[in-house]
Amino acid sequence: MATTVGQYCIYVSDIERSIRFYTDIIGLKLQGRTEIDDVHEAHLAADEGGGRIQLAERYNGGRPIDHGVALWKFYMRVDDCVATHDKAVEDGSESTMAPARLERWPVTVAFVNDPDGYNIELIQYHDA
Repeated sequence: MATTVGQYCIYVSDIERSIRFYTDIIGLKLQGRTEIDDVHEAHLAADEGGGRIQLAERYNGGRPIDHGVALWKFYMRVDDCVATHDKAVEDGSESTMAPARLERWPVTVAFVNDPDGYNIELIQYHDA
C-alpha cells in the first residue's frame, strides 16, 4: 500500500464556528464527530481525494491556542479562488493576500486566516 497523508489535527477555540468556516466557506464536508475524554472532534474532507482535517475543542476550555512557529499554512484547493476569498472576508476572516494570478504557475492564489488565525492558502488551478 502506498503512503498517503491521512489527516491534520488542529485545536480550535469554538468547534461549531470552525466547522461552519471549513464547510460553508472552504467547501469541505463534515464526515463525522467523535467525543473522547475532554475533547470534541470533527472530521472534514472534500468529496474527492486529498487528506482530511480534524478539528478538536477541549470540553473544559483547554489552553489558548499557541500557533508557535512550526505551522506555516494549510493548502486548500478550491474551484474559485476569488469567490472563496471574498466569501471568507465577508464572513469576517482576515485576508492576508488578495487573490492574484501567478505568472510562474497556472494558478490563482490568496490567503485568509480561519477563525482561530490559522493561515489558509486558497489555490485555484488553471489549464494554462
